[in-house]
Amino acid sequence: MTQTTTRRAAPWFLIPSLLGIMIFVVPIPDGEGSITIPVAWLAGATEAGLGDALAWLTVGVMAVSVLGTSLFRALPEHLRERPLVRALFSTTPVWFGLRILGLIFGLLTVLQVGPEWLWHEDTGGLIFGLAAFMVTVFFFAGFLLPLLLNFGLLEFAGVMLTKVMRPLFTVPGRSSIDSLASWLGDATIGVLMTNQQYVQGYYTKREAAVLGTTFNVVSLTFTIVIMGYLSLQHMFAPFYATIVVAGLAAAVIMPRIPPLSRFSDSYADWIPQGGTEAAVAAEHQADQHGDTEHQADVAASAAEAPAGSEASSGSRSSTSQPPMIRRAWGAALDRAASSRLSDISRRGGSNVLEMWIGIIPIIMAVGTVAVLIAEHTPLFSWLGAPFVPVLELMGVPEAAAASETLFIGFADMLLPALIGTGIEAEMTRFIIGCLSVTQLIFMSEVGGLLLASKIPVRFHHLAAIFLLRTLITLPIIIGLAHLFY
Repeated sequence: MTQTTTRRAAPWFLIPSLLGIMIFVVPIPDGEGSITIPVAWLAGATEAGLGDALAWLTVGVMAVSVLGTSLFRALPEHLRERPLVRALFSTTPVWFGLRILGLIFGLLTVLQVGPEWLWHEDTGGLIFGLAAFMVTVFFFAGFLLPLLLNFGLLEFAGVMLTKVMRPLFTVPGRSSIDSLASWLGDATIGVLMTNQQYVQGYYTKREAAVLGTTFNVVSLTFTIVIMGYLSLQHMFAPFYATIVVAGLAAAVIMPRIPPLSRFSDSYADWIPQGGTEAAVAAEHQADQHGDTEHQADVAASAAEAPAGSEASSGSRSSTSQPPMIRRAWGAALDRAASSRLSDISRRGGSNVLEMWIGIIPIIMAVGTVAVLIAEHTPLFSWLGAPFVPVLELMGVPEAAAASETLFIGFADMLLPALIGTGIEAEMTRFIIGCLSVTQLIFMSEVGGLLLASKIPVRFHHLAAIFLLRTLITLPIIIGLAHLFY
């Protein structure tokens, strides 16, 4: 890259990327004594500004999803073959059925007709409120995510953080941005970023599954909400430290055991072999050298960079590799130089439509069914009953009450906190709150979002991952709780 091209590409990399970090990662006060990130604040402000109209907008999105899918086969062939039309309305009978179910649940909830147990504020009303909020989140995230994804920031992070993310978590360095946006912002943002990177060929099926189910922890803001329900605000530092320690332990272990370890390391079916990354060139380059450790470094760094960048070039020898910061800078500038604002805005609009049409009805359908099971059946109490003696053995006060919350978080992560408010022992409430966050998979939001995305996880994967995360993090959380109480 010439000096002139570098001077032109550098602002194109730095300015959008810094804006993206400010919008999706940097915490700000929300004016109500809590913290949030700008994109979530924008979504919340829009939700408040739209008022009752947002409910009908949400129903309208679900209606378009169902109507468009119904008419898809009747469209002229030239319309059916358009990529956006196919992405929006071409689906399987099962997913079409879920879109219909989501629309029915949405209409009954807005109109408050039919059985009250279906549209009550603790069941259908709870999920519809989430779906309505997701309409605004998806709008801003869809248009603004390209600031993080398309101007070189992920390429820069990919090269710089390979030596951290690969050995510890078996994922590319670029995924550090996804994870940070989720931890500080919102789990849905992390899922959306992971899905887009997978669709574009930057993550393999295994990497996308690991990232979607391991790092998309609910935001710091939502964690504070849970602490408020459980009257644990005074324990913020130990509470969040426990979440971090248990979450990191799960993130190291989960990618190395089934079901995540059994996902294919191939790319999505529509991506050419080798993916968007120059993995084949990287392996060829590594084979040229005898130093095994350096081979791995060169291969991993090249695999993080887009095709054509310095990091992925097979023409350099191992002794002429530039320092990592230079490779990262070069990869970022190469990506920035190839980005066009018109392409980004067009892609942003497609992102919004795909998320609205494909995901909103699924969240409504899957989330409502899950919460109904939690609220109106003893299923989760039965599942927790065998753990009562285990909790007693580990010294957890009010073990029987705690056991009822162990698995109910699979339906919605707020349910353990709501049930746990009646528990007198603060240590037990502390354990319940931390576990509900580190379990990560809950069908009313993250689980439904993952099932509706292109990430190749299925319901049985999510159930197994939820159970394994519970078994891994619960002893850690209880052990740390004994230190604090």
